[in-house]
Amino acid sequence: MGLHKQYLKVGRNARDQLFGIPPPDGKPSSPGPTPLSMLISQGIKLNNNRVAVIIIGIITLIIGIVLSSIPWLDYCILRNLKLWNNTISFQYWQRPGVVRLTKVYIFNVTNPEGFLNGEKPKLVEVGPFVYREDMEKTNIKFHDNYTVTFQHKKILQFVPELSVDKNQRIVTPNIPLLTLSTQSNSLGYFLAKTISLMLTAAKYKPFIELTADELVFGYDDTLVSLAHKFYPRNKRPMSRMGLLIGRNGTLPEVSTIYTGHTGMDKFGYLNRINGLDHLPFWEDPPCRNISASEGSLFPPRDITKADVVYVYDKDICRTLPLVYRGPVVKDGLDADLYTMPEDVYGDAKSNGNNSCFDTEEYRATRGLQNISPCQYGAPVYISHPHFMESDPKLLDSVEGLNPNRVQHGSYFKIQPKLGVPLEGKIRVQLNLKVEKSLHIQSVKNFRDFVFPIMWLEEGVSELTPPIRRWIYVATVFGPTAIPILSYSLIVGGAFSIILVFVRAYKNFMADPAVEILEMGRRSLRRGNSFIAQHQLRLMNRDSYTLLKVVNDTDSPDTSPT
Repeated sequence: MGLHKQYLKVGRNARDQLFGIPPPDGKPSSPGPTPLSMLISQGIKLNNNRVAVIIIGIITLIIGIVLSSIPWLDYCILRNLKLWNNTISFQYWQRPGVVRLTKVYIFNVTNPEGFLNGEKPKLVEVGPFVYREDMEKTNIKFHDNYTVTFQHKKILQFVPELSVDKNQRIVTPNIPLLTLSTQSNSLGYFLAKTISLMLTAAKYKPFIELTADELVFGYDDTLVSLAHKFYPRNKRPMSRMGLLIGRNGTLPEVSTIYTGHTGMDKFGYLNRINGLDHLPFWEDPPCRNISASEGSLFPPRDITKADVVYVYDKDICRTLPLVYRGPVVKDGLDADLYTMPEDVYGDAKSNGNNSCFDTEEYRATRGLQNISPCQYGAPVYISHPHFMESDPKLLDSVEGLNPNRVQHGSYFKIQPKLGVPLEGKIRVQLNLKVEKSLHIQSVKNFRDFVFPIMWLEEGVSELTPPIRRWIYVATVFGPTAIPILSYSLIVGGAFSIILVFVRAYKNFMADPAVEILEMGRRSLRRGNSFIAQHQLRLMNRDSYTLLKVVNDTDSPDTSPT
């Protein structure tokens, strides 16, 4: 019984010391440390492996906290997005490698004689004539004001498998002749008659037959050759007639754009063209503004929060606004859809920004814009294809046009985080505005008319796999993987640290119990030894005490004789 009480007393003392429980009488037997202080003061009996696990856990925890609190992914993206040597965006911008296609559709006039006799022109759209455009930037030079100067090098190659026969003959208005006849109205009577005699002798006709390749990339014309030799330098046309004749080879235009180091609000926007900070064709802003993208990079909407971006089109001598319409998905990548506003061309009454495109000779018409100042004075006007969103009178004056927003509208799909266009199409129609000329015999029956010549589509439908992978990593994989990685590091680091301390704590708690058990064993061993010894003594003593020695005289069997 005393052994049992001693064992329980030792156990209670160990428990009270471990957990800090005061004794029943309220008098502390001896001031003892709390479990945590005991754990710390006695070194927790940590071995080298546990110390290594704690250090690794702390480092992992710190890395996870840093990754979750600092937007380092955005920092890496912005660093590689800015144009500079050897950045990812520079490689994409310098030589995109994307499949850029230019599709040309030409209107074939099926009733030229009927038109000259007063009929509506009957038009048949012929096309597409598809050209693959290989483009790169050359003569690149960075400047101290964080801009870069370059020139475009373009090579157009015909793609027969995507096109119709480019050698078929197409009837189209004689642009040089009609341009000269329209301009002759501002000349004197005798000079106009002289021009008329020359044209009649040369047997010029108001309609000519050409192939698509000749109309687009040039053919020899006597009037154009004369104009090239004798016109003033600022109005001197090319030596050959072609609507897109200046597109092949290294373009003479020198462009300067912002690299993004001074802010992303103008990233990829033009700073100067041929050394000028404005377009020389127009007198007033916003028509003369050049603050627009050349088509490769745009300011990221996630940073600028702007709902309107601008793109510069050299062929139409102006910048075009693109209005944000909503989010879309392109090949699994998030994008913002931008389209042109309905009143982007002409009609200064509904869009005051178009008033600066008007001239004294031009009366504003909805959906029609004059670009003759940049076309060597030729009365060329642009519109949406098939006179879409234009004055209904323009569409009613011809037969064979069927506007369709899906086929004829312009749009861009731009990745909002990077400003990289995932898909984009600019569609524009070239028209010839002809005025009746009474003094030119060969075109005297050609009345005032806006004649559709052709429309073209240029843009990108698909990105190359390397570019798409780069965008996917930056915008899809990275934003998803980084939070998972950071929180996994935090949980893993904290768990490893806690696990080490829990195991050490359990080992520390187990030590008193082991000691108590050992004390119990020793006590039991001592008790067993004591019992055994006393039992032996008792047994020995009882043997002597309980067995009496019988004398012969006391034996009952003995009797006196």
